[in-house]
Amino acid sequence: MTDFKKDNLIKDKFSEEPSERIDNLEKNTNLQENIPVSYETQVIREENPIMTNAQEMPEAVQHEAPEDNWRTVYVSKEHKEPTKETYKKEPKYVSRKTFAWTLIFCMILSAAIGAGTYALAISTFGGAVVDKSINTTNYTLAKATGSVLSIQEIINKNENSVVAISTESVSTDSWLGQYVTKGAGSGVIYSQDGYILTNYHVISQANAINVTLNNGKEYPATLVATDPQTDIAVLKINQKGLTPVTLGNMKTLGIGDLAIAIGNPLGKLAGTATEGIISALEREVVIGGKSMTLIQTSASINPGNSGGGLFDQYGNLIGIVVAKSSGSEIEGLGFAIPCDKVATIAKSLIENGYVEGRPAAGITIVDLTDPNRAMQAGVSITGVYIKDVTGKNAQKAGLQKGDLIYYIEDAKVTDSAMLIKEIQNHKIGDKVTFTIVRNNEMIKIKVVLEAAKNITPLQERPIEKVDN
Repeated sequence: MTDFKKDNLIKDKFSEEPSERIDNLEKNTNLQENIPVSYETQVIREENPIMTNAQEMPEAVQHEAPEDNWRTVYVSKEHKEPTKETYKKEPKYVSRKTFAWTLIFCMILSAAIGAGTYALAISTFGGAVVDKSINTTNYTLAKATGSVLSIQEIINKNENSVVAISTESVSTDSWLGQYVTKGAGSGVIYSQDGYILTNYHVISQANAINVTLNNGKEYPATLVATDPQTDIAVLKINQKGLTPVTLGNMKTLGIGDLAIAIGNPLGKLAGTATEGIISALEREVVIGGKSMTLIQTSASINPGNSGGGLFDQYGNLIGIVVAKSSGSEIEGLGFAIPCDKVATIAKSLIENGYVEGRPAAGITIVDLTDPNRAMQAGVSITGVYIKDVTGKNAQKAGLQKGDLIYYIEDAKVTDSAMLIKEIQNHKIGDKVTFTIVRNNEMIKIKVVLEAAKNITPLQERPIEKVDN
């Protein structure tokens, strides 16, 4: 290393004044102690005499520090050759192994901090871990609803208990010409000896009824009895050893339970099964002018399904399919008559030929509340009219064909469904006041209700027609 004397003049690019650097050299005789190791030092001997003031030095020897942070030092001419000494600190590198272990340590530390923070939050604020994962392996509607039997097992149990029904009726047109109308529907086997349940509107006005079993065999059927009010009819075929349905229990049925409908949609697809759920248990619906309390289901229901069976998760019959919501764009709204009502009505029809214990006014009515129907019927006032008087008590009281029923007791008659419901709220033997309009006069007539042996439908509903 070069040993510098006190009279050496040093100019440093990084000092504010040369005089300050000279004062520093008086305190430190070793230049290396005053030069940062990150810079390079260049020592140059010049022929000029020693200057005591850096500002008096010739421009030729006042070299600026280059851009790479070199430091230029001027010394006296007693040095014969310029020398250059560089002081650099060797860079230090981190090995790959050290870097990998450091990274692993940081990851473990971060995870530990996160877990500790979560545990602290749970202990402080409370909380629970909820597993919301769903295993979609073999995920079916039967499993989703907690069904005891699979859909296939329910179908296998009941496919031989559901039948297809075809009808023929003779109609007369306005030119007194006659033509045959064909209809179709479904039914369920009620007993081993040939009793079959279906809807009244499926066989209404039919002159011939045929039943086709699941095995393809067809049998002519006779009409045992009907109840238009509940839309239930009982048929009988001459065949034994049939497989009847098992009636379910409405008390164990719940919304969301599995529901399977089996029937003859479109009159050509006998044995078709569709699945859904129970959407509602006591849905008030007006069908064909009658107010009915029905089961609602999301199972697909189509024309021809009427009279077929609706089955629960145990494969038991819970309802007789009666209708679907009208409208071509409406799906997932099917309805069925509850099995407990079906069982009561069917038993009474088979044993008595009518529904026992039901009060009746003894009249046949027609609903002309629609203006278009009223105009077609030739009446100027819309409402519910008496079509025929069939009961002895009604005849004795003075009710007549063509009377407009305006009030029953203190309730205004809005439609035929409302009238029938009001009558059913009474008992056999009750005296009910009818307010009727006849020849533009309002008349009050009291009628004693009698037991209903056969109630004519409130309005005739067409048989479901199927094109061949």
